[in-house]
Amino acid sequence: MPVTVDHEPMKTDELGLRTVGQVLSHLKKANRLVVNVVIDGQAPDLNRMADLRQRIVGEHTIFIETAEPKTMALEILQQVEAQLGLADQLKSEATELLRKNQNVKALEKLSGCFATWQNAQQSLLGTAQLLKIDLDEIFVSNRKLSDVLGDVTDQLKQIKSALENRDFVSLSDLLIYETTQTTSQWQEAVVALRQQIQIQ
Repeated sequence: MPVTVDHEPMKTDELGLRTVGQVLSHLKKANRLVVNVVIDGQAPDLNRMADLRQRIVGEHTIFIETAEPKTMALEILQQVEAQLGLADQLKSEATELLRKNQNVKALEKLSGCFATWQNAQQSLLGTAQLLKIDLDEIFVSNRKLSDVLGDVTDQLKQIKSALENRDFVSLSDLLIYETTQTTSQWQEAVVALRQQIQIQ
């Protein structure tokens, strides 16, 4: 039965690959990130990875899609950058609504902003982990990227605490005075990480 990788047949016999696990390992060694697997027309249960890896390739029709990690990482960072612009706009709108005591509407705006910041943080950390980049070796405004992300994490915790306690005065102060640099820090972090990826 055929094994197809990125729409090209893979010569598993010539490569000495007998199991799905061997095929996946071969792709990993070739610096390919597996993003989709279909076996006999169905997506496998990824909770049973050990069983999946042991399947004999000759007994199944297998389609695999991969991505080059560096390209994928740069695409993720591009998406994060676009989302950060929207988050800054939502933060400004939430701040204005809090000034007008329109707290419910402000919280709606802020929840979108907060989710975007959390997503940006996870995306940066995940991208660095995927490409084995040490965040202590990247500098943003003469500070380690890991420290910058730590500061932003602390701000997110303060905002979350103010939200949970419905402390709108503290929340407003945080948005006006504490987070003025947050978006620019995020953008600088994205640029620094992108530059590191491009020179790898």
